[in-house]
This record gives sequence, C-alpha cells and structure tokens, in this order.
Amino acid sequence: MKPNIDYDKALERVVSEDAGSVLAVLIGQLRDFDLAEDVLQDAIAEAVVSWRRDDPPRNGAAWLLTVARRRAIDRFRRSSVASDESVVRELLAQLEDRDIEPEQDQPIPDERLRLIFTCCHPALGEDAQVSLTLRTLCGLSTPEIARAFLVAYETMSQRILRAKKKIRDAAIPYEVPGETDLDNRVEAVLDVIYLIFNEGYKATKGADLARVDLCDEAIRLARVLYQSLPAPETGGLLALMLLHDARRNSRTDESRAFVPISEQDRSQWNTDLIQEGTTLLRQCLLQQRPGPFQIQAAISAVHSEAPTYDATDWAQISALYAALAQVMPSPVVTLNQAVAVANDETAESGLALLEQVANELKDYQPLHAARAELLRRCGRNAEAASAYRQAIVLTDNTAERAFLEQQLAQVLI
Repeated sequence: MKPNIDYDKALERVVSEDAGSVLAVLIGQLRDFDLAEDVLQDAIAEAVVSWRRDDPPRNGAAWLLTVARRRAIDRFRRSSVASDESVVRELLAQLEDRDIEPEQDQPIPDERLRLIFTCCHPALGEDAQVSLTLRTLCGLSTPEIARAFLVAYETMSQRILRAKKKIRDAAIPYEVPGETDLDNRVEAVLDVIYLIFNEGYKATKGADLARVDLCDEAIRLARVLYQSLPAPETGGLLALMLLHDARRNSRTDESRAFVPISEQDRSQWNTDLIQEGTTLLRQCLLQQRPGPFQIQAAISAVHSEAPTYDATDWAQISALYAALAQVMPSPVVTLNQAVAVANDETAESGLALLEQVANELKDYQPLHAARAELLRRCGRNAEAASAYRQAIVLTDNTAERAFLEQQLAQVLI
C-alpha cells in the first residue's frame, strides 16, 4: 500500500522553490527562452501524472530538468526546418551528454546570476531587462509584471516578446561579463535583484504575505554579486535587504495576518541581520559614493535603531527620502516621503505631498492604502473608506487584503 503522500503539494513545492533554477539551466543550454519555458511546462505536466503513479522522486528539480531536456531533444529531432543545422547538432550533443538520471541526488547547477546578466544586456532597454528577468527567473505572470510597471498587459507582453527575440537574434552570450563590461550592466542587475526581493517581501498574490524563497534567493544573489563586485551600491543593496528581512518574523501573527511596522513586536526582529546590515552600510558610506540603495538602507537602519515605533526619528527619515528624491526622482519615492512627512509633521502635510502624485499612481495599490491611512488620521473617514475600498480592489494578496478590510471596518464604525 502506498504511503499517504500529497502529490500536488510535493509538486507545488518543487515548482515554487526550484523552477527558477531549472529554467535558468534550460535557457543557458537551449539558448531559447520560449523553448525552455515550453519544455519545462511539459515536464511539469508529465510530473502530475508520473509522480502520482510512481511517487515523487528524491530530487524533484533534477527530475524536471531531465525530463525537460528530453522533451527538448525530441523537439529538435522532430524539427523539419533548422536555421543552422550545425548549431542544432551541437545543442543535441550537449543535451544528450548532460542528461542525468532523475533519481540521482545531483544538485542543479546555479545558473541564475548568468541569466540575470543575460537579461540585463545593454542591447535591451532597461524596462525590458527587468521585465524579462522577473518573467523568467521569478516566474511572475505578465499581468503581475504589468501591474508592477503600471502599464497595460498588451504593452508588457510585447516588451517581453521583443526582449526574447533580441537575445536570440543578436546571439547575446549567456554569461557573467568580464570586468570591463560588468559596470555597464550592474545597475540593471541590482534593480532586478531588488525587485525579486520585493516580490518576496510582499507577494503580489497568494495566501501568505511573503514568499520567503524569493527573499532568500535575492539575498543570496546579492551576496554572490558583492563578492565579485564590492562596490558601495552593491553593498548598499545587500544591506537594505538584510535590514528589511530582519523583520520577517514580526510581519505576520500566528494566524498569518499582516502586522504593520507600527504594531510589530521588535523583540522578534533578527538582531544578527540588523548588525550585519548596519555594519555593511557603514563600510559602504565611508567610501563617500552614496547612491539610491545606500540611502534606502540608511532609512531602514533608522527604523531598525528605534526601540519603538513612536521613538522613530521621522525627521531623519523624511530628510533621507528628500535626498533619495534628488538622486532617484519617482512618484513612488514621493509617496514614501509623504508617509514620513506625515509622521514627522502632520497627517495633513503628508497628505498634501501624497496628492501631488495621486494621478500618476492611480492604479498603484500602496498609494490608496497610504492615502486611506492619512485620511483616517485627518478624521475624514468617508474619504478614507473610499480609499480603503480602492486599495482592496487592487490587492491580490490574501493577508494584506484581510488587513485592509479590517481597517475599512474601523472607519465605518
């Protein structure tokens, strides 16, 4: 009699934790984003049937990689038209040589940093670089990425398609560039890693507030990159993520409900991560080359140093956001600056600043959530309720939606 195994959860876990690394390996070997995605989906579909019949393998990621490679080999062999038969023969030889048995406990090679640098090639536009990486490495859907960039689905879909075609047609190499080319791509790579972290820190959708696997992956990638390129901004990004991640255990309660920073139990904050992050930040700032990630890390450090929410140095945070707006002007920075101003001065002054970017961020959920909170503090409960409702409409994350619904109920009393 077979043991009681939840096959769906076993597969879901492997897909969630390992699909990104498997896809990165496939893209590197097949040199075709669409083909890699297709054969990985074929492998996942086969796992649905095979794992139920034969039980999940010891190494699910290796199993998916093996099956996906075999599906790719089948497709190459069946292809009646090839633009370059010698390339096809070479790829077939490589794939067949690298094939592994699915039951082996062989680790999946770490190709994700190479994939990021491939996606962040200067031949691609910056938006395309970030969009393509989020689509392939993080597995975000095109609608989710479109919402993050505040653009239409059709616009984002075409952007990703063009980026894939550019990489294929220009034969952009799948590699981490040499020292001379590294600086040209590192800014986009840092942005991508931070977006991976942000998707993990507050997941676009799902029952849980966070995706721990993405947070861990972003921090790991930043550590690898900082070892290769110990520049101030690289260290600033790593410090920023460490300081944010230090609050992980306090951001939800026992029922997995969202807990805002104002109500978090700071005794649950990870002091080791805070120490590592602040030490690294000081080392970076001593080089006197401040950049956006270092400034954001400094803001997070101020939060980390405060023993309570009320004791937070909001004047310093407000000043840091003003400095950030100088080096990285954006409506999102202004939104965060408005919240800091509201805490440092008055809710009315923060609301006035927030209204300056309300039109630009009309489809951005955090804008409506922040606006609702400031309206509530101003005693404008009817307007606050309307803003909370709009924030709820734009929220796909179950934990965050529950929190917003609770806030809405309070202003309706």
